[in-house]
Amino acid sequence: MFGLSPIHLILILVIVVLIFGTKKLKNIGSDLGQAVKGFKDGMHDGSVENPASPALQPPEQIANSATAATAQTIDVQATEKN
Repeated sequence: MFGLSPIHLILILVIVVLIFGTKKLKNIGSDLGQAVKGFKDGMHDGSVENPASPALQPPEQIANSATAATAQTIDVQATEKN
């Protein structure tokens, strides 16, 4: 599609190293790796922390909890105060 040969890629890499320097590129790579690891850990922890969320419950359990909630609901009629 773009027609990038290995020589073009090496030239681009050399220019990037000249602009940013190796130390800054190392820090950027390290920060990016930590961010990806943190994201993966957060996704894993989020699914384990809240097992009672409706998306993770079987449909029968959701239906049972909905009928239990409506059995405890009290209907009231609000009137305006003059």
